[in-house]
This record gives sequence, structure tokens and C-alpha cells, in this order.
Amino acid sequence: MDNDVSAGSTTTVVGRLALGITLLAFGFGLTDVIDGVGASDAVSLAHYVGGVALFVAGLFAFRDRDTATGTSYSALGALWFTWAVSAGGNASANAAGLFLLLFALVTLTLTLAGGDQLTQGTYGLFFVSLVLLAIGQFATSDSLTKVGGWFAVAAGAVAWYAATAALAHWPTVLPRRAAGRGVTAAG
Repeated sequence: MDNDVSAGSTTTVVGRLALGITLLAFGFGLTDVIDGVGASDAVSLAHYVGGVALFVAGLFAFRDRDTATGTSYSALGALWFTWAVSAGGNASANAAGLFLLLFALVTLTLTLAGGDQLTQGTYGLFFVSLVLLAIGQFATSDSLTKVGGWFAVAAGAVAWYAATAALAHWPTVLPRRAAGRGVTAAG
């Protein structure tokens, strides 16, 4: 088993924790799995942890000359902050759907930009979540919103695992299979 373990920078770990916690709160709020907890209950957490803390982590990453992490955390922090301050406003369902679709395009860019498997998994799941949520807003579909919420929960769990794995020195990559029949690993 390939146990590629990277401690990761402090900035990366903090950013992954901030994103993971925000996605978990947001996603669980959308799924209605916890009685009396809705997406609006995640607003202050999205404002401060997903918005401010993630944006600041992005600035620290830029300071450390890590432009990929700086770009992703700063962009996501700004988007979470915007979502939090506009939540509860009088925006139409189509305006909310457009915001989610634009947010999805940012996460698609982050997914395609590369990085390790856990980072790409987080951003990929978050992208699917945002697309489903946007379509749910345009179509006024509660079931699509719930499915989108579950994808956000999955993205949050992957981000949380990535941060925990870096701190606990757990495996951070999936094992690779041999090239074909009869091929054995040397070692």
C-alpha cells in the first residue's frame, strides 16, 4: 500500500479544516437530516470560517509563494463571504441559481487546476454540489437541493479528512494497481 503522507503546510491544513467545516455545516443544512437545522443556520459559520478564515489562509499561502493554494482559498473565501452576507436577502431563485452556477465555475477551475487527489476530490464534489444546487434553484426542486447538500457533505468530509490526514500522518493517496497480469511490485 502506498502511504504517501505529507504533513502539508499549516496554511493548507487550516484552509482544509475551514473549508471542510463550512461544507459540512452548509451541506447538512441543505439535506434536512438534522431536525430544525437549515442552510440558513450555517450563515455565520460560512461568514467567519468559510469566508474570513479561508480568505486569510489564502493570503498567508500567497505570502508563502503558494499561488495555487492562495488562489483557491482566497477565491473560495470571497465567495463564502458573499453568500453569507447575501443570505436571507430578497434575491430571486434565478439570481441565487446564477450565483451558485458562477460559484460552480470557480470550483471547476480549481478541480481542473490539479493538486493532490484529496484536493481534487474536494473541489470535484463541491462542483457537483453547486451545479445541482443551481439547477435546483432554477427548477425550484427541493429534491435536487437535498442531493446537492449531500454532495457538499461529501466534499466537506474529504476536506476534513485531508486536513486530519496531514496532521495525523495518515495516507493521503490511493494505492496504485499493478500495470497488468503477472506484474509484481518490487520491493
